[in-house]
Amino acid sequence: MKIALMTHIRHPVRPPFMGGMEAHGWYLARELAARGHAVTMFASGDSAPPPGVTLHPVVAEHYDRRYPWHDFHGTDTLNDHLDTAFAGACRDVAAGGFDVVHNNTLHRFVPRVSRAKRLPMVSSMHVPPFAALRRAMNDSLAPWHLVTTCSRRQLGRWWDDTPPSARVVGNGIALADWPYCAAGDGSAVWAGRITPTKGAHLAAQAARIAGVPLTLYGVVEHRDYFENEVRPHLGGDIRYGGHFEGADLAAAFGRASALLFTPLWDEPFGLAAIEAMACGLPVAAIEMGAVREVIGECGAYAPPDDAAALARALREAMALPRKAARARVEGRFSVRAMVDGYEALYGEAIAARDAEWPGIAYAPHELWLAPEVAATGA
Repeated sequence: MKIALMTHIRHPVRPPFMGGMEAHGWYLARELAARGHAVTMFASGDSAPPPGVTLHPVVAEHYDRRYPWHDFHGTDTLNDHLDTAFAGACRDVAAGGFDVVHNNTLHRFVPRVSRAKRLPMVSSMHVPPFAALRRAMNDSLAPWHLVTTCSRRQLGRWWDDTPPSARVVGNGIALADWPYCAAGDGSAVWAGRITPTKGAHLAAQAARIAGVPLTLYGVVEHRDYFENEVRPHLGGDIRYGGHFEGADLAAAFGRASALLFTPLWDEPFGLAAIEAMACGLPVAAIEMGAVREVIGECGAYAPPDDAAALARALREAMALPRKAARARVEGRFSVRAMVDGYEALYGEAIAARDAEWPGIAYAPHELWLAPEVAATGA
């Protein structure tokens, strides 16, 4: 198949990854190319796709460099920048002769072009719903436009009554990149972007209470949060280890005895959790969103904002079997299983391209098409 893989452009899609969406897009592209598909990645121009994947720049550089999300989120400046970028990307993808489009952008223009142009598409919803994208998804569903979420919890957040075009495809990782280690050294580890919604401060507090050494890994995305909420808890055997990725992060996971996973938002999945579990780590987790659905019996849980309860969960997690954590990831969350699911949906969307379905007329501001085209729903 000739596949357009459209990504979010907040960060570059390249190792070391800033977050789960970037890792998801890169490994998805690599596996699709390995299976013989012709893959074009629509991403920021400073991305670095895997070998055999063509890069189509949506913007010259990722937007967080010029318009940091924490400063520009919701502003006309950033919204106009994204609208201009994705208007061009939609025109290019519609004219590109692709068999199917995999949409990971979180932008409202992209799903609507599928409905308007009968362009086979799979849209993956990586975040909880927000108003503009929910409207775009609800009015663009069609037999040739299928939707995925990465967890049952996330699916229920998007729709009370699940439409027939919506499915769950769990995220997956390349198991060989996260080797199993049979024993840890008695310490804990935390990994993620250091920003308030990731809860690194709670991890540090809980480890201190539990008397367990902890190393925090991740890029400092929110400097004020790090300085005011995280740094005061550092010292002694609670330390910040910098931004590790890939083999370095896998080695750090393998050395530890448990992962502290502390989302303070409606976590859709938790990629860091399955990466650590693949290395053999049980998890002490804040139970938010899909956390229990993903981690299952390989974790111990605490409510949000309760460091003492999280400390108890950490001690419980460290007693859980490491082999069970690896086995859960092998059975449910490999990149191979993820792409098997997506490939099946690509075929389904392509087969439904000519299905009978009511037309729809979008207002010009809702779609990248010229007003005269948008008005006809052509």
